[in-house]
Amino acid sequence: MFHILVVDDDKNTRKYLSAVLEAENYTVSSAENGEEALEIMDREYIDLVVLDVMMPKMDGYAFTREIRESNNNLPILMVSAKQLPSDRHKGFLAGSDDYITKPIDETEMILRIKALLRRAQIANERKIVIGDVTIDYDSMCVTRGDETQQLPQKEFQLYKLLSYPGKIFTRIQLMDEIWGAESDTGWETVTVHIGRLRKRFEGWDEFELESVRGLGYKAVKKV
Repeated sequence: MFHILVVDDDKNTRKYLSAVLEAENYTVSSAENGEEALEIMDREYIDLVVLDVMMPKMDGYAFTREIRESNNNLPILMVSAKQLPSDRHKGFLAGSDDYITKPIDETEMILRIKALLRRAQIANERKIVIGDVTIDYDSMCVTRGDETQQLPQKEFQLYKLLSYPGKIFTRIQLMDEIWGAESDTGWETVTVHIGRLRKRFEGWDEFELESVRGLGYKAVKKV
């Protein structure tokens, strides 16, 4: 079970967010400022932090910077009443992974938390599991039951696509990811490799690579 730390100086907000998260079967701890949050993290393993920005003693920006300076990749969802783009920019520059504004939409918050936890798990394990299929980043292998497909490096853009199911990646983005921004390779090469991936996994029902007309490609999980 994932353990989430709610950090907010308002007692009622802490109670409200804790109740919402516990209803989703998360274990929840709470703190009223960044200093108290760090003390809790010294005692307990935390999977994700829901973090208010404006707090006494240590605000959300300072807390996030301290976490990142210690090379901790803990997922941080920053919550603030501040809605200007400059405020969001400041949060991301401090090192937050995502940013939502108050008043909080419960459903949106839960969806964002699930996405952050999923990405963190993928990053830690370096594997993606979809039904009976496992995509292993380190070995560049895709397995299903007794069948194993060893992918060439250029075709391992599959991992990128399936790390963010439903997200559209342009051909340029995929080209830069695999070949590097300085490469002279044309984006048409991406189309060729996507075609090879489709051929390789033809008949696999667990996922599909879809073309988005005029934009690029996205991966869709089917299970």
